[in-house]
Amino acid sequence: MAFSDLSSIGKKKLGVHVLLIVLDIFALAFAARVNIFQEYYFMADLFPLGLAVVTLIILFFTLVLDLSFQNIPTARPAIEVGLLYVLTIFWLAFNAFSTARWRHVPMNCNSIPAEYDDMRGWCHDVQALKSFVWIEFVALFLTASWILHYAIKEHKLGRNYIWTGPLSRYVSRDVARNDFARQTFTDYFAPRGHSAFEKF
Repeated sequence: MAFSDLSSIGKKKLGVHVLLIVLDIFALAFAARVNIFQEYYFMADLFPLGLAVVTLIILFFTLVLDLSFQNIPTARPAIEVGLLYVLTIFWLAFNAFSTARWRHVPMNCNSIPAEYDDMRGWCHDVQALKSFVWIEFVALFLTASWILHYAIKEHKLGRNYIWTGPLSRYVSRDVARNDFARQTFTDYFAPRGHSAFEKF
């Protein structure tokens, strides 16, 4: 699918999706460096590595599927939001565990004597990893919340079809209203085309 085929909101979502992948790659890179130094021994270091790999696979394949197929279910707002929130929960849980285990790592890595240069480098990697795992968590949470907020806003405007297709191709359009579609107090009692709260 060409980039021009994406809707306006779809292009924004694509940019956010790519940003999530980039942040995850940074977290994965630092997690790999930390684990190489520790020889893949400590669970606090292994959790971010494993979760970063899983997140990267999920984000990459959902992006590819969305761009390759016209109406893939994984690109629909409800499924996408659910998937992102599940990842958010896992990142929160694993980050809390790992951060608690990393509390003994000095914040000021330069306090480590210069003769232990490899330890100082490992310390810097741990601090960077600590930052990126929380950045990834926040980014996933904000992305899921943004998609959910947008979908609910469109749904409230009567555009219920937003749930039936991928957000990347979603174009908002007003659906013709009829008497049976009226649901609010204002719709029932206000003259058609006017608000019940207008001043005459």
